Amino acid sequence: MASRNFYFQLILRVLLITLTAIFLSVSVVKEWYFSLALAVIMLIAQTYSLISFINSTNRKIAYFFDAIRNEDFTLRFPERVTIKSFKELNQSLNRVNGLIQEVHLQLQVREQYYQEILKQASIGILTFNDKGHILYANPTLEKLLNYTPLNHIKQLAQIDEKLYAIFKNFQPFERKMIQLTNEREQIHLALKSTPITFDNQSLLLVVVQDIHKELDEKETDSWIRLIRVLTHEIMNTITPITSISESILKYYQTPAGLVLPEQLDENKLSSTAKGLEVIKNQGSDLMDFVQSYRSLLSVPKPDRELVKAKKLFEKVQVLMQLDASAETEITWQFEPEDLELFIDEKQLTQVLINLVKNGLHSLEHTKGGKLMVTAYTDKKGTKTIEVKDNGPGIPPDILEDIFIPFFTTKEKGTGIGLSLSKQIMHLHGGNLKVFSRPNVETSFVLSFYGKL
Repeated sequence: MASRNFYFQLILRVLLITLTAIFLSVSVVKEWYFSLALAVIMLIAQTYSLISFINSTNRKIAYFFDAIRNEDFTLRFPERVTIKSFKELNQSLNRVNGLIQEVHLQLQVREQYYQEILKQASIGILTFNDKGHILYANPTLEKLLNYTPLNHIKQLAQIDEKLYAIFKNFQPFERKMIQLTNEREQIHLALKSTPITFDNQSLLLVVVQDIHKELDEKETDSWIRLIRVLTHEIMNTITPITSISESILKYYQTPAGLVLPEQLDENKLSSTAKGLEVIKNQGSDLMDFVQSYRSLLSVPKPDRELVKAKKLFEKVQVLMQLDASAETEITWQFEPEDLELFIDEKQLTQVLINLVKNGLHSLEHTKGGKLMVTAYTDKKGTKTIEVKDNGPGIPPDILEDIFIPFFTTKEKGTGIGLSLSKQIMHLHGGNLKVFSRPNVETSFVLSFYGKL
């Protein structure tokens, strides 16, 4: 409505100027000098009035947008004016100003709400730009690092040079772990980065979490499960030794004392020899068990180099030819063709052989068994190898136990293959995870997070 009245007044003023110009022309032709002077004065006055009329509206709108840009919502336009179009325009501008002020207040309340959440969060949160300037660091992060205020990532070098090196070279979607030591305590921090864009500026959001408590709980739980497995294995070996030793001892000892040589018969001597042979075998098994434990603890540091996935797969294929069953379909895939992995070739060959053997073993009684070994780069840019089969799978109740040293479900298994494989992956700066849906799909995923 205000816009319509504005146009009516504008058209009326233009018509008056046009009529005045016509009157001026007639006065010139007729040589009406008095009328000519009057027409000139009227034309000047009407032109000035038109310009003022348009400029007054433009100035109001310009003031309005300047006030909005400066977040000044105190500007009010007078609504008691004689010109109806101006009155309606002022009312509209005041109404829009009120709505924008209401939205602005709501945004401020919401921003304060989010700020409070970030302040009270139990994890550290930090954002910085490509020049290293820290735009935001919540109190939890400053408390974790025992440093305030944080303005630039170079300040992290004063806390720990390794911490600064991580932030300096942090890439999007990377995960890092670091241990910090100060005069008060020792803390383990897990760091995860995520790229974000704010106000047309590329930033890196880093979440920092103290996982010392979680590590302690996990370590305790791991020790309990390891001791349970070790106790089971040792007791299985020692129990027959104790039982046979007691039986043999009865042949040579009575309540009255030792048995005389002439009281021994051939059956007792034969049983003694057999019993000692069993004790010897059990002792050898126990020695092998301890030796396997020693081998698990002495995995050498990886001698890493860039190896093409294709070359690695071809090597494992050759080594697995004798184990492969004609009834099981094995597929080897890698994408892209020239995919390279920064690995110790010998150690990763050992890991893949172990995983493929486990897969083939699980498919022994599966009709139409399929085993697929795939190398690729996932959506986060992590280079990955996946060994997947459609066998019976792993029961949920033992899924968490399969990486415990010496835990095995095989009759002739040692129980160190998967735990050794996981340790090798950790030494490579990666991880080994398992996912299983019984009788549908079981996959072991090797993830290489970077050149650590």
